[in-house]
Amino acid sequence: MSLTDAQRDAFAKALFDADRSQSQIPVISQQHPGLDMEDAYAIQAALVRRFVDAGRVIRGWKIGLTSKAMQYALDIDIPDSGVLFEDMFFDNGGEVPTARFIATRIEAEICFIMKDDLQGPGVKAADVIAATKSICPSLEILDTRIIPKDPDTGAIRKVTDTISDNAANAGIVLGDERHAIDAFDLRWVGAIVSRDGEVEETGLGAGVLNDPVEGIVWLANRLAQYGDKISAGDVVLSGSFIRPVQAPRGSLIEADFGAFGQVSCRFV
Repeated sequence: MSLTDAQRDAFAKALFDADRSQSQIPVISQQHPGLDMEDAYAIQAALVRRFVDAGRVIRGWKIGLTSKAMQYALDIDIPDSGVLFEDMFFDNGGEVPTARFIATRIEAEICFIMKDDLQGPGVKAADVIAATKSICPSLEILDTRIIPKDPDTGAIRKVTDTISDNAANAGIVLGDERHAIDAFDLRWVGAIVSRDGEVEETGLGAGVLNDPVEGIVWLANRLAQYGDKISAGDVVLSGSFIRPVQAPRGSLIEADFGAFGQVSCRFV
């Protein structure tokens, strides 16, 4: 059963308060087993409105759950998305304050910087290529305002919980390099991701829907269902091609994309 507008807003307020207090709320899908993606995106939209009303500035979008491994793990067959805010951006090689977050993890992604609007439906790969100003290596910082597992029932957080929680979005580090979109075959752009000098994960861009461009196609067409679009100037994370890596206080995270560039940060 779908939630009422009042219920959706109540969950959005709980997530907003949790973000401010660096705390976690109970599993939403455990409280409402009928929670569907429509509900989840409505909660996310209400949460984003609260953030904007509080002064945060929207800078772009993130796409998640693009790899088959993560989709199989969560029993879904489509990606999800969330909103990037201006205050989520950290300097390449800089410090990330862990006190601002709850339980940080990172993913390696190819980032798109847009020069033109992308308005679905019907967006295709050629449209994304034409609308892209540049691409660059990036790290996404993940966090969650919802507990992973209900302590009483053992119910595990679902994809609808993650969507409600702005797709677990918390931060982004962009590499310094900027490339034309046709400078590389993005299916073969990969990264070696290390924590404190030890390799934790490796992957290739093809892990993102066989081509990171397809992540942007999916997002533009999904947003059209809600009367929204990707705008000129937006920064868009196309989806991770590695599993999330834990990033506790004191850890140095480095992603070596080879000729595509490098990106790193230290959690302090």
